[in-house]
Amino acid sequence: MKKSLLAAAVIFSVISSTTYAQSSATLYGMIDTGLLYTSNAIVSPGVGKPQLSVASGVIQGSRWGFRIVEDLGGQQKVIAVLENGFDPDTGKLGQGGLEFGRQAYIGLSDGMGTLTLGRQYNPMTDYLGLFAASGQWGGYLAEHPGDLDNFNYSIRTNNSIKYVSPDIDGFSLRAMYAVGGVAGNITQNQQVSVGTGYTKGPLTLAVGYLDVRNPNVSFFGSSTSGTPSDALANSASPVFSGYASAHTYQVIAAGGAYNLGAATIGATYSNIQFRGLGDISSGPNPSGYSGNAIFNNAEVNFKYLFAPSLTVGVAYDYNRGSAVDANPGATYHQASIGVDYFVSIRTDLYFIGTYQKALGTESTGAPAQAYVGLTASSNDHAAAVRLGIRHRF
Repeated sequence: MKKSLLAAAVIFSVISSTTYAQSSATLYGMIDTGLLYTSNAIVSPGVGKPQLSVASGVIQGSRWGFRIVEDLGGQQKVIAVLENGFDPDTGKLGQGGLEFGRQAYIGLSDGMGTLTLGRQYNPMTDYLGLFAASGQWGGYLAEHPGDLDNFNYSIRTNNSIKYVSPDIDGFSLRAMYAVGGVAGNITQNQQVSVGTGYTKGPLTLAVGYLDVRNPNVSFFGSSTSGTPSDALANSASPVFSGYASAHTYQVIAAGGAYNLGAATIGATYSNIQFRGLGDISSGPNPSGYSGNAIFNNAEVNFKYLFAPSLTVGVAYDYNRGSAVDANPGATYHQASIGVDYFVSIRTDLYFIGTYQKALGTESTGAPAQAYVGLTASSNDHAAAVRLGIRHRF
């Protein structure tokens, strides 16, 4: 009897050890902080002054998270990610105070692809964000004005179901549907997104599509621990905050990059539409807008690897907004430069500089103001400089 019990204990121990070896829970993270200088940050209406501050998460948001994998055998796995955003300068939570505001999802993966449910990035952002300077070396200082196309991963999607295909001869596909959760109206607050990519040798291409209903609440209001309000504009950016009453937010985008040894040339294009303005169930409409507000954004960028530890990049971005009723629209010109130097495998020091010039009339009806990253300027031009340090663990 004792021998049988001992044998059973040994077998159970082996099985447990094997199961544990096939599963993992990895703690990972990143801390990004440094000095940020802005040329004329607003201190009172119409008045701007130079500002020097300590700012977190410019090139990438500071975070920590768990990546969980359970191997079920036969190429089948259970996967999950819980990712928290935080500000190392103050210790506060990011993403409006959400505990896992960056990502939180679980799903299944096998040879046919991966299906996940939770709070995730949409497929258009997955593909196109990689081609923009903001997703490479520029962070939010190089993002498109107000990050109006979400190429800088500012917005996540709640209540989403997402499929990621395997790579087949260089092609891949991703699709997502987010449930609105409104009784009696299936389409309210829903989101649909699809993207596809292709890689062949030095060439990488991608296209993406995003369609969001009631975006002021369902999309731009997703970073809050409370309930997003349709009485307020849930985006602070004057580039498009005046269009909070849009019934639909739609983005059609394309991008690509070509590698020439140590050099990489990239470009993106996005058509952004705030459609059906005047829907007060989506958001406020103080300017009384109707119809559609349309933006066209184009970026070209270049980076060069001078050494395995040193990258230098430059980018130019052009954004043009259409006329809406009596508002003639605004145009934004932006130039950025970045230098990234790795002192070790996990730690790098970086410099980013951006200058932006705004022309015309912004979405609120006021003369267009420059808006570099998260900082609004008191006039139509602004510059920002960042010296930072980033560490991955």
